[in-house]
Amino acid sequence: MSTASATRPAPHRLPHGRRLAVVIVLAPLLAALALWASAWPAARTAPRDLPLGVAGPAQAVTQVERQLEQHKGAFEIHRYADEAAARRAIEDRTVYGAVVVTAQGPELLTASAASPVVAQLLQQAVAEKAATEGTQVRTVDVVPAPEGDPRGSALNASVLPLAIAGIAAGALVTLLGLRGPRAAATLVGAAALVGVVATAIAHSWLGVLTGGWWAEAGTFGLTTLAIGAAVAGLAALIGTAGIGLAAATVMLIGNPFSGAPSAPRMLPEPAGTLGQWLPPGAGTTLLRSVSFFDGAAATGPALTLTWWAALGLGAVLLGGALGRRAKNGVEPASERELTAVG
Repeated sequence: MSTASATRPAPHRLPHGRRLAVVIVLAPLLAALALWASAWPAARTAPRDLPLGVAGPAQAVTQVERQLEQHKGAFEIHRYADEAAARRAIEDRTVYGAVVVTAQGPELLTASAASPVVAQLLQQAVAEKAATEGTQVRTVDVVPAPEGDPRGSALNASVLPLAIAGIAAGALVTLLGLRGPRAAATLVGAAALVGVVATAIAHSWLGVLTGGWWAEAGTFGLTTLAIGAAVAGLAALIGTAGIGLAAATVMLIGNPFSGAPSAPRMLPEPAGTLGQWLPPGAGTTLLRSVSFFDGAAATGPALTLTWWAALGLGAVLLGGALGRRAKNGVEPASERELTAVG
């Protein structure tokens, strides 16, 4: 035992006054952090460079672009030659919707499966502008949300259970004393079972997912593994405090910044970007892609989750190896001391 660790007082041995001060200070700080992370994105939800397509004759498209540009910073305009090209862009998740200028009048293409909130926002923005010009807009939902979950509520609600499952798996592996390869294998096995159970509920029972069954199970499992491995990996390197640190990052930052209720481009920066770098946001985006868009734009979030899982499992294995080395180094020294005393 080092001199520093021997002289450092344990938390439960601190004087009562100091323990009281710690609780009084930390409680409001945690409350402030939780409120900021949850309420700030919700209060500032609005389109920010939201990808939106326009298609039709060049002169008419230019006029539509000028009208959309009046919403400063709201839309990122993409031009397409015709309606078919705009539909493909929506199905490929390049844009959230498109305004198509036709001889019969403007037509709005949306994808409520990508975000019911964004689809509704586009309808309001385009319909209000058309109403001032005395025209009507026909809306076509190119990739509709499933009938069992038209508002996307069930999909949004799946983020928190996955976060809890991942945190629980990582914490249990640590607290039960599993180390190294055993811990890694346990995390992988638990995540795989979570993926199967979650898909059985969301896809087979509730019908809120409509993609490939095993692709969805893989997404649920990979998201759980990324979170669980991060928790267990950090704990393996810095001790049980790593559980709290990783769990706080996932729950207080990852969940509210995931963009699940709306879309990443609807959140204030850097929340939208940061959320997609964390497992809850990447998992939600990947689940939408594999369930509603035949895997379009799935590479980025899949790589993010794989990176988190690989780093976490690597930390678990490294922590186990360091623990074994330290143990093997201490035991021979103890035996030599006993021999010398004898």
